[in-house]
Amino acid sequence: MPGENDKKDCVIGVDFGGTKILAGVFDAKFECIGRARVSTKADRGTEEVIGRIARCVREAVEECDLDLKQIKTIGIGAPGAVDSESGKVIFAPNLGWNDVPLKKELEKLLERPVFLENDCNVCTLGVYEVELKAKPREVVGIFLGTGIGGGLILEGKLYSGFNRTAGEIGHMVLEVSGPKCGCGNKGCFEALASRTAIFRKIKEAVKEGQKTLLTEMLGPELEDLRSGDLRKAIKRGDKFVEHIVEEAAEYTGIAVSNLINILNPEVVVIGGGLMEQLEDEMLAIIVETAMDYAMPGTTKGIEIIATRLGDDAGITGGAVLARKHTE
Repeated sequence: MPGENDKKDCVIGVDFGGTKILAGVFDAKFECIGRARVSTKADRGTEEVIGRIARCVREAVEECDLDLKQIKTIGIGAPGAVDSESGKVIFAPNLGWNDVPLKKELEKLLERPVFLENDCNVCTLGVYEVELKAKPREVVGIFLGTGIGGGLILEGKLYSGFNRTAGEIGHMVLEVSGPKCGCGNKGCFEALASRTAIFRKIKEAVKEGQKTLLTEMLGPELEDLRSGDLRKAIKRGDKFVEHIVEEAAEYTGIAVSNLINILNPEVVVIGGGLMEQLEDEMLAIIVETAMDYAMPGTTKGIEIIATRLGDDAGITGGAVLARKHTE
């Protein structure tokens, strides 16, 4: 267990998504000393979800024998468009939220200062400060999960743009007449390469008679399909699943090449649940495609890597955000 001194300077990072809420208590060295997880249950309405976030925070604090009063600040990554100044979630399609004053509501429930930022900005911040030790000046984070999000570090700082909504990498249009995206547009990166997009393509093909080991593993309806199942099927020689995953990796590579052409970052770091499960199957294709599509001369010395923080990128970034506001 950490010593008493480590417990004096703790902050909390919260990763709040459409399916789960994670909270982690971090000491001054960004070591996680206690954590908790609850499901979001977004269908139960805003008030219930905010209550569940508060519960998750309390459980993480109890886990390391602390009192909430000993926590300096709480940093939260929330999905969708977030106004970090006012602490509001402006628009979160996966939750059905519009203009929710999350900061104010949580401060009422927890009686601690709360700071809010977009979830993928927070993940990028965590990777940048803790994993990359804040060394590169320009970093792009891309997170492949249920949806696709991103974060931009420019000149060593999180870049949020004019309306504080920069980094919506998942909504770059890669195919003008492509499939419809949750945002209402067609052919977004998210509609082509997210876990949701991959699962949709597989299920549609199975309905049309496509053979795959996944139906043997999970039944004809492919209920409870997870990213890890794709990896297992590929390892067992399922060429169809391999092709679908390769296609998603190619779209990701094209997105990376666009970002290299526009921003010329030193490091592109890729994370999210899909990447965590399928790094071996995807990363090499992403790198190769990005190098093929980027403008000649733009890629010299640029690194395209997978994050080592995995699922902890969000809570780590939340802690970095919280710590920035205690200084």
